[in-house]
Amino acid sequence: MKTISEIDKTNYIKIRENIKNFIGVLSKKYDSKGSLIMDIAPETHMGVKEFFKESTIKTLDIDPNSGADYVLDLCENNEDTVKDETFDLIVCTEVLEHVNDPFAVVNELRRMLKIGGVVAVSTPFNFRIHGPLPDNWRFTIHGLRVLFKDFEILLIESLDDSDRDLMPIQYTLIARKNG
Repeated sequence: MKTISEIDKTNYIKIRENIKNFIGVLSKKYDSKGSLIMDIAPETHMGVKEFFKESTIKTLDIDPNSGADYVLDLCENNEDTVKDETFDLIVCTEVLEHVNDPFAVVNELRRMLKIGGVVAVSTPFNFRIHGPLPDNWRFTIHGLRVLFKDFEILLIESLDDSDRDLMPIQYTLIARKNG
């Protein structure tokens, strides 16, 4: 039986803490009455419900056993289920690395966002292959800029590893859909 390395155990803790802090910052800025939020794949780990108290929250997952409000594949156009320009904020943490077509997913996120709406993403960089499988991708800051080229990128931050220059553990991104 293979064991998980100490660096991956440590990075896992750092990633989960960084996501918690990221969602906390998002809630302070974007939680408000009348705001509609899509939380993508929050069932396994902490989602936004703990932090967003004023907004209406919907969940989305590809897993039919997840209990999510929407069970959809974001690589497809789901306009029959989720109308264009529905959400004020979409939170998508630790999902992009698992999809088969990240460009299609980002297009679908953009379609679902209202004009002026915001997407918030986190994705690992220096972290082991993990479930749910498949685990297909790792994105650099440059790759994230390409993926979100049709958005106004408000923030890209890296969770850096002090022992490895230019090898961040994770990225977080906030981007706005403009007209």
